[in-house]
Amino acid sequence: MKKLTSRQNEVLGFIKEYLSEHRYPPTIREIASFFSISVKGAYDHVKALEKKGHLRSGSSKSRALEIISNEESRDEEVLDIPILGNVAAGIPLFAEENLEGHVKIPASQLSRGEHFALQVKGDSMQNAGILDGDTAIFLKTETALNGDIIVARINDEAVTLKRFFREKNRIKLKSENPVYPPIYTQNVRILGKLQHLIRNYE
Repeated sequence: MKKLTSRQNEVLGFIKEYLSEHRYPPTIREIASFFSISVKGAYDHVKALEKKGHLRSGSSKSRALEIISNEESRDEEVLDIPILGNVAAGIPLFAEENLEGHVKIPASQLSRGEHFALQVKGDSMQNAGILDGDTAIFLKTETALNGDIIVARINDEAVTLKRFFREKNRIKLKSENPVYPPIYTQNVRILGKLQHLIRNYE
């Protein structure tokens, strides 16, 4: 496990004590109240503890925090996610749906379900923090909510990475770069929803 800051240790200690006393975890708001910090500040501490392998929050419920033991952390499942080619974050490209290798991701960082990875090409999603050369991990799904970042096939040909919006009689696929106009279509098939990014700084 990664080393914790003093405040992260305090937050983790409070969660453990609360669990011991109440038999259920505190809410983010209760953590914020105990430390006299903002709800966002408490949320950020919890997310940091999750990232460092000390907590797990596997649901959207308000009391879903779980303490991860040292044994669990050492034995954490690592998934081999297949890399299936490229996806455009700019002008749509054809996806090369052939296996190009695998990338290893801790299971705790992904939702349950089937996943796949694509190499990002282009800069149309740069304002969402998705850059050319990133490896994007997707949850395989055919549905999405407005605002989700998805990979989709357009007109049974081009595959692109965009933000999804359902309008009255069409789908809008929005870039996160003002240089690129939105794509409007009625023929789109969602392939996956963005879950995780990997970036190589070399």
